[in-house]
This record gives sequence, structure tokens and C-alpha cells, in this order.
Amino acid sequence: MSLPKPYVEFQTAYPELAQDFEALGIKCRELGPLDERSCRLVKLGLAIATGSRGGVKSQARRALDEGFSLEEVHHAAILALPTIGFPPIIAAIGWMNEVAAE
Repeated sequence: MSLPKPYVEFQTAYPELAQDFEALGIKCRELGPLDERSCRLVKLGLAIATGSRGGVKSQARRALDEGFSLEEVHHAAILALPTIGFPPIIAAIGWMNEVAAE
């Protein structure tokens, strides 16, 4: 999986901060009882809820690489419909479809 250019540039400019950030993500996953699959869906849902195009694409790409079906990642977006509304869900599904087409 290739990393987005802005993140690679961040890693180059601030290697210690990038390393600490990545370690924090690992620590957060290890802290609780959720399995990797559940953690991926939570992170995907958060990216959808915040309307983060890059976050949705990154989490969808990771989910698909980890064996999730496109139907499963779409379902994560659909579950958010009553909470965040129709337009953000349509955007998220579009971003997921872009990832699937890559």
C-alpha cells in the first residue's frame, strides 16, 4: 500500500513526530478488547462521520486489503445515514468506489 504524498512529506520533514503518531495508533488499538476487524470498521466510521475524503479512502483501502468486501465497507457508510445524513454518505460511498476501482 502506498502512502499519500502529503503524509510521506510529513514523515520526511518530521520523522520523530510521524513515528510517535504511528506508535500512538498502535497503542490505542492494543489498549482495548476490540479485534482488528472491529477497529478497522470503527476507524472507517469515524472517517465517514468527519467527512474526511483522505481518511475514508485510506480506511476503505486498508479494509479492502484486509479482506473486507466492498459491500461491507458500503454498509459502514449506510449505518451512518440516520446520524449524519444523506449527502455525506453519498460522498463516502463515492470515495470508496474510487478506491475499489484503483
